[in-house]
Amino acid sequence: MSSTETSRVPLFATMQRIPGGLMLIPLVLGTLVATLAPGALEIGSFTTGLFKDSATPFIALLIFATGMQVTARTSGPVLAHAGTVLLMKSLIPAGLVVLLGLVVGVDGILGISLLGLLACVDNSNGGLWLAFAGQYGDERDRGAYIASAVNDGPFLTMLFLGASGFGDIPLTDLIAAIVPFLLGVIVGNLDGEWRRVMDPVPNIVIPFFAFSLGTGIDLGDVLTGGLTGILVGLVVAPFTGFLVYLGYRFILRRGKQSGLGFAAGTTAGNAIATPAIVAAADPSFAPYVGTATAQVASSVLVTAILAPLLASFVLKRAGALSAPPATSREQLS
Repeated sequence: MSSTETSRVPLFATMQRIPGGLMLIPLVLGTLVATLAPGALEIGSFTTGLFKDSATPFIALLIFATGMQVTARTSGPVLAHAGTVLLMKSLIPAGLVVLLGLVVGVDGILGISLLGLLACVDNSNGGLWLAFAGQYGDERDRGAYIASAVNDGPFLTMLFLGASGFGDIPLTDLIAAIVPFLLGVIVGNLDGEWRRVMDPVPNIVIPFFAFSLGTGIDLGDVLTGGLTGILVGLVVAPFTGFLVYLGYRFILRRGKQSGLGFAAGTTAGNAIATPAIVAAADPSFAPYVGTATAQVASSVLVTAILAPLLASFVLKRAGALSAPPATSREQLS
């Protein structure tokens, strides 16, 4: 195909012009399909495999491709970024929620239980972060997805709730989440040609796994969460995103690129299952499961829309979107 060929309908260009559009638009489309025609993607074969069941393998491929861009020269900055995101997005917000719980009790505030609030704030949507960092950041930012591998699942929620020691994530799960990244690092450092071949992977896989993730969100659950769930999302996105922004600006010294931190202000899709898992480990939380689950579902969708919009707004105001982002190699040289 000629590089000068024009598009009759500029779908890809339009998606790129919308903040986080490569992730956000397919995510919303997938949510609409799951809500309006939930059986449409259950016909099996390649249709189900591509549009419903592809999230995990495609995200794994993106993680592998991200690892390939991390050379021995940039591994230190990648770990620094991951640690900063984990501290500012998960550990500090979860600690603040626990302090709030000491004041208001496990029932929480405004109909939002401590369980629901923790499940919304102490994790992050790694897929959205990878999508946004792939469009506006560099390999250091994409490599910070490791924070999502650590805060994924109910581990931090159970830990901060003090659920009688039932909060451990099996070590094999954590290892399995990191293996594709480490293999990518090895291959990328051995063969620069493979590293260049994998450069386009983000633009290829992000729209597909975003749609697949969207099919796991039912708008009915979001509506069930009502105003309280929407309120949680409206607080989680700017508050936790701002904390990561501070980390980017004052710990990592990223200057104009610090606005990327707001893209971490999300709730992960699999956090929807966290309340039920916590209640299974500690039955005293069972009365809160239904409401908390609906609130988490609302927060997942609200933050997926709001976080990239906030990040793009801050980046644009700082003048960081006026030119393509520099690679970390250029910035470290």
